[in-house]
Amino acid sequence: MIVGVVKESFPGERRVALVPAMLPQLAKAGIEVLVESGAGEAAGFQDAEYTDKGATVAAGRGEVFQRTDVIAQVRALGANPDAGGADLNLMREGQTVIGVCEPLTSTDANTAMAEKGITLFSMEMMPRITRAQSMDVLSSMATIAGYKAVLIAADSLPKMFPMMMTAAGTVAPARVFVVGAGVAGLQAIATARKLGAVVHAYDVRPAVKEQVESLGGKFIEFELETDTSEDAGGYAKELGEDFYRKQREMMLQVVADSDVVITTAAIPGKKAPILVTEEMVRGMRPGSMIIDLAAERGGNCELTRAGEIVVEGGVSIVGPINLPASIPYHASQMYAKNITTFLLHLVDEGKLVIDREDEITNETLITQGGRVVNERILEAMGAPSEGSESS
Repeated sequence: MIVGVVKESFPGERRVALVPAMLPQLAKAGIEVLVESGAGEAAGFQDAEYTDKGATVAAGRGEVFQRTDVIAQVRALGANPDAGGADLNLMREGQTVIGVCEPLTSTDANTAMAEKGITLFSMEMMPRITRAQSMDVLSSMATIAGYKAVLIAADSLPKMFPMMMTAAGTVAPARVFVVGAGVAGLQAIATARKLGAVVHAYDVRPAVKEQVESLGGKFIEFELETDTSEDAGGYAKELGEDFYRKQREMMLQVVADSDVVITTAAIPGKKAPILVTEEMVRGMRPGSMIIDLAAERGGNCELTRAGEIVVEGGVSIVGPINLPASIPYHASQMYAKNITTFLLHLVDEGKLVIDREDEITNETLITQGGRVVNERILEAMGAPSEGSESS
């Protein structure tokens, strides 16, 4: 079986789907790798490194699509709607594509891939179960986003993060408030503490208090009732506007007392909930900052604009997009590990085996045999499930 790796065509995307260090593992499983020339350059991986590890370098993109059984991408069509259309024309019926493809919202792309006869696997649909942890792309990339968010704040805040004893007196530490203690939030807490900030954190799940405190953060508890904040797949779910309204009321003073607020709440396939209102922003001191990691999903702050910095009353609201691509070397290493582990899960004796009885395979499989086959995606598209009859 031959796996192809192409240069990412999404604007600003510097990651690559496979890095040279992963190739020996794939070779042991009977998988050859064909790489488009220059595919890894933006991430710091040269063609010679791939050939040294056993890959073949193709002169052109078309050759990769023509000769391979599986295409490994960072951004497949759904997550690359403009430039990705050109790749669709290069694909062959029966070819398999593995990557991030935003299938819950990119319904047209799902349909286009199905009509082309592509077998599509979505890495962000990976179930949150123990044996799939090493394939969990969302967690891998969230780690990088949480880390980089703090660096953005530390670089731009008109204050220093740590407390310092100087000849001119004592410099008070910056106060950082992290909303959401998932993977991104926990990494933000750890990074901010390493830089010397005083860190407070809040999450709708009281169970994460111990994790926050183990990293040196102070967990803020609000008396809010909720049945559960996760769906059956382990992903965050919407909790209702009444819950979010009460949450915003209780957060008002904490936000006002913070120099930096980092928000991380995102719901797969949904618009991000508004957690920080315009009123809350007005209550913050001039020079303070909000780093909104949910900017690409509409933002957790009412004033966020994706890819922009909005200044309101002296408060900067930063809406970063695609933060993992800003640290492409290690982001690619982590993504490649996820992809490699997933490939090894799917391959048996050098051949791709699609076992729909396996939870990992079934949950990540989006299209097969000319149809959209994933139940969650069919529901999101408003289409009949596989087991039902079309009217």
